[in-house]
Amino acid sequence: MLKGYIPPYNATVVQKLLDQGALLMGKTNLDEFAMGSGSTDGVFGPVKNPWSYSKQYREKKQQNPHGESEDSNWLITGGSSGGSAAAVSAFTCFAALGSDTGGSTRNPAAHCGLVGFKPSYGLVSRHGLIPLVNSMDVPGILTRYVDDTAIVLGILAGHDPKDSTTVQDPVKSFVLPNLIDVSKLCIGIPKEYLVPELSSEVRSLWSKAADLFDSEGAKVIEVSLPHTCYSIVCYHVLCTSEVASNMARFDGLEYGHRCDINVSTEAMYAATRREGFNDVVRGRILSGNFFLLKENYENYFIKAQKVRRLIANDFVNVFNSGVDVLLTPTTLREAVPYLEFIKEDNRTRSAQDDIFTQAVNMAGLPAVNVPMALSSQGLPIGLQFIGRAFCDQQLLSVAKWFEKQVQFPIIQLQQLMDNCSLSLENEKLASVSLKQ
Repeated sequence: MLKGYIPPYNATVVQKLLDQGALLMGKTNLDEFAMGSGSTDGVFGPVKNPWSYSKQYREKKQQNPHGESEDSNWLITGGSSGGSAAAVSAFTCFAALGSDTGGSTRNPAAHCGLVGFKPSYGLVSRHGLIPLVNSMDVPGILTRYVDDTAIVLGILAGHDPKDSTTVQDPVKSFVLPNLIDVSKLCIGIPKEYLVPELSSEVRSLWSKAADLFDSEGAKVIEVSLPHTCYSIVCYHVLCTSEVASNMARFDGLEYGHRCDINVSTEAMYAATRREGFNDVVRGRILSGNFFLLKENYENYFIKAQKVRRLIANDFVNVFNSGVDVLLTPTTLREAVPYLEFIKEDNRTRSAQDDIFTQAVNMAGLPAVNVPMALSSQGLPIGLQFIGRAFCDQQLLSVAKWFEKQVQFPIIQLQQLMDNCSLSLENEKLASVSLKQ
């Protein structure tokens, strides 16, 4: 739909980075219009997870060979901001921006062994971010370490006159302390997040993380978020409804793709949108328009808004009870091979993969994925920390302490590095021989 489109202005977050001397290396791949949880439905094709080529994963795979060819059975990055996660994970950049509407920054961060941060709604400007769900979207930050996230957040946070939803209060810098005392903290473990689909490895690491806080003197308690079971359905009703409204701007008139049909304006609209959007986007537009029909509006959209308020109140009640930070899984399991992922459709996958992440967006709270350990397959598993609204600095401080304790291993792409060195040597030899 936006093929060949060059934006006439920068997003506020991009401009702020450029103003501070950052180098913008390029744009990254994602699910089309950020609709997906695997980065497999983009117009440029699926994104490959750098961990598919890591020494850690390949060594484990050689111990348990399944006979698949290496070329076809690479791992997904998660999504929708998978290209950004792959770029940081493969050491091609210091940090990358994503968007986070229901977990689109934290999900790929978990699968790629990165820190994926979703700021409080209103802390970072959305001006220039192509909207998916205006009331939930936030620009996300992907880095390898928590301190790097704090540096980027310090640049991005603050009021923007072009975005009326940003906070008016002046924002202090996000410098994180080196010594963090967690003994005075209360860590909440939501019992509703212990779902049957959760892999045994993630469950075990979640339990170990809770014990880690407990051993350092923090108060670790089980808490209840009673409306969690309704959150994914509620999220999809609200998401598709806002998508239907937001996608109306892509009509082929002002910018972007326009079809050749000129029988009538209506025919041009219809053909442009049929050609310009993939099946996933068209499906969500159809669902959203169904929920917004006059006869359905009260039963679906309004009811979902009421449930959203109950979900947000669950978090308010937990934090008011004295809990400082919630500790949850980010994903159900580690990254899966592409061929396994595409066995189920986008709708089913999104419902499964957003289960732990989307409620935070509906409540407007800050959340961060921190990589904890490698699975038995040699793949990253991350855990999610959820903080109080606008207590982003406290949340990142806890995340930094946890990161220091777990000492997550660095991805080893040695074979790729060796291949690159070899090709560079060959190029040098070739250039020498040409000069001679």
